[in-house]
Amino acid sequence: MTEARGSAGLNGTTHARHTPGTPCWVSLMVHGMAATQEFYGRLFGWEFRPGPQQLGPYVRALLDGHEVAGIGQLPPDRHLPVAWTPYLASDDVDLTAATVRHSGGTVGVGPLDAAEAGRLAIASDPTGGVFGIWQAAAHLGTGITGVPGTPAWNELVTRDTESVVKFYQGVFGYGLEPVVSADFDYVTLYVDGRPVAGIHGVGHGLPRDRGPHWMTYFEAADVDEAVERVVELGGHLLKAAHDSPYGRVAMVADPEGAMFSLIHTVR
Repeated sequence: MTEARGSAGLNGTTHARHTPGTPCWVSLMVHGMAATQEFYGRLFGWEFRPGPQQLGPYVRALLDGHEVAGIGQLPPDRHLPVAWTPYLASDDVDLTAATVRHSGGTVGVGPLDAAEAGRLAIASDPTGGVFGIWQAAAHLGTGITGVPGTPAWNELVTRDTESVVKFYQGVFGYGLEPVVSADFDYVTLYVDGRPVAGIHGVGHGLPRDRGPHWMTYFEAADVDEAVERVVELGGHLLKAAHDSPYGRVAMVADPEGAMFSLIHTVR
């Protein structure tokens, strides 16, 4: 997903600066910070430390000392969907935000500085799918991938790929590889010849109460056991564990309803 720089143990890959267009961070805005940290800490073994507070209380999740995700506090009067949001790397967030607007998207927050960490914006594509844009300074983004508890993949779930793929290609310059199939609408997004994210058209299978949205996949050592843990911790199973060409996968939600997928990647 990202540019590798060195290694972390035998199984993980550490990362430095991310190439523009690659998912470089995932963040979750919630109502109950303490309960959410408890849930993900017990599920993934994350520890937490404070992060920039520009948008309210915020913590960064760490795994073996490497930053892997962020969790922030929603204002009490904001009744927004609780959802994991991927941040896509940019060398110039102001230019990228302007390109989003010119391409039919919307910029809802920023661009603004997050202390010394970097500069960010939160935007949505023309169909309503929300994503972040991150220009790194001190904070480069996700520090490790490839081990349980780290982001493994990000995928836009939308009605059809045709309506939105040109937007992302125009803004981030992705290479495209569509699946040629009458009953499977999928486009893989590439940066420098590497697959970095996907767009999945699900037609009428799109949840009416959610609309188009980005889905984050987290690596799990054992998907079935992780699903059991989610439920024990107060979360919910949305799609039972099953085998896919990329590994065993399941869809779940945390106690506040934030959806995410668990995957044990085939390597």
